[in-house]
Amino acid sequence: MKRSIVLLIVVCFTSLLTFVSCKSKAAVVDIIKPETHVKSSNVIENYSNNKTNFSTLNIKSNVQYADDKQTQNVTAEIKIKKDEQILVSIRFLGITMAKALITPTKVSYYEKINGSYFEGDFSALSQWLGTDLDFNKIQNMLLGRAIDELKNGKYTESLADQTYRLDDASGNNTKKSFFLDADKFFVKKQEITQTAEGRMIQVTYANEVFYKEATMPTSVIIKTFQKNSKSEINLDYNTISFNEELSFPYSVPNGYKRILIK
Repeated sequence: MKRSIVLLIVVCFTSLLTFVSCKSKAAVVDIIKPETHVKSSNVIENYSNNKTNFSTLNIKSNVQYADDKQTQNVTAEIKIKKDEQILVSIRFLGITMAKALITPTKVSYYEKINGSYFEGDFSALSQWLGTDLDFNKIQNMLLGRAIDELKNGKYTESLADQTYRLDDASGNNTKKSFFLDADKFFVKKQEITQTAEGRMIQVTYANEVFYKEATMPTSVIIKTFQKNSKSEINLDYNTISFNEELSFPYSVPNGYKRILIK
């Protein structure tokens, strides 16, 4: 279970999203007709008009994890205090089996099966997983947003099947592609690929739900590929609520052994 817990955390496991219940629609300004091919800068501008306006977010989700050796079904509660902290609680048959607390400077988690815990910054975890991570990337992934700030990058664009594809034009070893709905400019899929290392993470979103605070996908599928292994995380959100008074309790039980990632 340790491997699945770590991946869920990293990917923000809660990465995110599958939610229900529809409220007021989020505003999208100057919508471009789907059949119109426009520059990447215009696609990004329309994407940026889809705002997230909340202080806290509470999500309860069913989660299925599968890799080459195992399949696991758990539930998760994801609490987000926007731009400050994310608390993930993983439960099996109602019993808390693991917790992760993520802040802009630190990643902490513990799991009961092996009585172990981890505390450290994002650099060690990023190196171990083979992709650059930080708090904003994880938060964005959970919200169904692009993991990068698109306005800060350079992209080539293409249009196919009512979807805009933005490919990172930086020329780095790490290739990033973002797929946006051509009507409302929601992120439908994002991929990070390191060809030389044979690694890729793919996150797919579906079934957006409109709230006055944000527009959220209701299904998230996270796939990771490496040379000798692959894994998949499916998140289905049962409930989602905004702007509640939330607590973020986290403490490692006595006697747990610390994990060091080199």
